[in-house]
Amino acid sequence: MAQSVQPVQSTKTIRFVLDANVFINAHRLYYAFDIVPCFWRVLVELARRGLIASIDRVKDELQKNDDPLKKWALSEFDHWFLSTDTEEVLDSYGQLMFWSFGNPHYEDVAKHQFADEADSWLVAFAKAYNYIVVTHEQPNHSPKKIKIPNACKAMGVRYMNTFEMLRKLNVKVCA
Repeated sequence: MAQSVQPVQSTKTIRFVLDANVFINAHRLYYAFDIVPCFWRVLVELARRGLIASIDRVKDELQKNDDPLKKWALSEFDHWFLSTDTEEVLDSYGQLMFWSFGNPHYEDVAKHQFADEADSWLVAFAKAYNYIVVTHEQPNHSPKKIKIPNACKAMGVRYMNTFEMLRKLNVKVCA
């Protein structure tokens, strides 16, 4: 269950909300815990400073595998998986569903899949609290899947990948 910590709302500080693939790709591909442990410490420090967070539904995705990433998420980052069960997020989610289900470009299966995934809640959270979505998904105009960047564009939400976020925050991993 997600912590009842409320997102920090400010127009002065840029804040980021992380997609599951940020954690998963880093863990599996380029920032493995045993090779670059400082990356994971940096994430915790950025979260402590109120600059990054994720959502409860991403946490649910990370808990599907019993691996070091799940253990890290529960022991080190658990406090920063924020709830999507707020009036603001639910309102944004409704707007997002209105857009997706009213969009004739996407197949019905894609619309229903998007509605059931953490991706839609991530975009809704970002819209509700003016966060930037961090994801490794790329825009795709296939009618078979609604991608995070496409939904972000439709909702006026900014998005970028992990490396762009780290540069924006002037982070030096292991420097």
